[in-house]
Amino acid sequence: MTCSLRADYRAVFALVALLALPLAVQAQGTVYRVPLTGVVELGLAPFIERSLDEALAAGAHFVVIDMDTPGGRVDAAERIADAIGDAGLPVYTLVNRRAFSAGALIALSTDGIYMRPASVIGAATPVDGAGVKGSEKIVSAMRSEMRALAEAHGVDPEIAAAMVDEDIAIDGVIEAGKLLTLTTEEAVEVGYATEIEDLAALLAFLDVSAAQVVTVETNWAEGVVRFFSNPVVAPFLLTLGFLGLLTEIKTASFGLAGAAGILSLSLFFGSHLIVGLAGLEDLLIFGVGLALIGVEVLLVPGFGLFGIIGGLGITAGLYLSLMGSLPTSTDFTRAGLVLSTTVLLIAVSAWVMIRSLPGSSRLAKSGIFLLQRTARSIGYESAESRKDLVGVLGKAITDLRPSGTGLFGEERIDVVSESEWITEGTPIRIISAEGYRHIVRPVSEQPAQKA
Repeated sequence: MTCSLRADYRAVFALVALLALPLAVQAQGTVYRVPLTGVVELGLAPFIERSLDEALAAGAHFVVIDMDTPGGRVDAAERIADAIGDAGLPVYTLVNRRAFSAGALIALSTDGIYMRPASVIGAATPVDGAGVKGSEKIVSAMRSEMRALAEAHGVDPEIAAAMVDEDIAIDGVIEAGKLLTLTTEEAVEVGYATEIEDLAALLAFLDVSAAQVVTVETNWAEGVVRFFSNPVVAPFLLTLGFLGLLTEIKTASFGLAGAAGILSLSLFFGSHLIVGLAGLEDLLIFGVGLALIGVEVLLVPGFGLFGIIGGLGITAGLYLSLMGSLPTSTDFTRAGLVLSTTVLLIAVSAWVMIRSLPGSSRLAKSGIFLLQRTARSIGYESAESRKDLVGVLGKAITDLRPSGTGLFGEERIDVVSESEWITEGTPIRIISAEGYRHIVRPVSEQPAQKA
């Protein structure tokens, strides 16, 4: 009997243990891993913001930013740092080899830095695409921000400042004239980081080794935004947008061209607004310029003050929307290149359209173009000239007084007598084709009869 009771107790204990196991795993919760690899650019900021929001909504213990970056845009790093500061849950950085420049700023904004062996962090001086150091204004802003982040997280702010400014010397750490970059061992020594082997070791160190790790991936919307904000794609969007609007001005009603133009410009400004390159003020300047151009085209004859100011407004709005909040010389160059490419594409596309589209019978049937022309030398032509008919023999199938109809082979053609009246059945020859007028002369030598 006693053995039976013990067996029952063991079964109950085993059942309780099995039920408690999922609860124990559940108590470990989830940890969100957010990869931050490659260049820090403005398209990365919405991804980090969305990842932090998802982690907070899921009740994650914390977020680990798995970082390996050579740096990138300072304004993008600042936006990411602000998102981390407002995350509402702990955020840690795992330096998985490199955290240079903008990556160092992002790492300092988190609640703790963990570095794998043989990793590095630092070298945060703002530079342009050619590696030239930024102006003192930009360097000062970066230096102060790095100091502030270090102070907020209880580490030596001079270390952070020395990563930005090579003029700062720290005894035993860095001498003047050299920019500070810390290895894993050096970062541990100055209290900036904790050495950790990998993500699993980090979870064990933070007592959540059984937690479920959720890795956040870029979704399709973020991929679309990055694609349309790419400097290579932007000129094509602008070109299609302007050509669509110009074509729409020349048509009687709103149609496909106008819709394509508005959609292209919306994709351009929408993507640049989302990533932070453009602001509402840039969109407002562009809109005012476009409105002034519309006034010049539709209300005011000629091309004058409204057109000039409108053109300047459109150019300024587009240029500013390509810059970001902290532009470098590279950003100025890139923005100029995008606008130059856009102007070139518009010019080439307009030339091709002018040369080829007016002769399209499909567009003529739609009413966009008319198969007619007016020139000083030839006057008005409403039909295509049939030069191939000159010299063709036929016969009059009506009296020509002086106009009528002639039969040439199996083709009936409206013709006009050169001078005299021609009776029905007389052989005739086309001597001239001028648009819709085909002038004929009788072939027979007998005089033409008058009715």
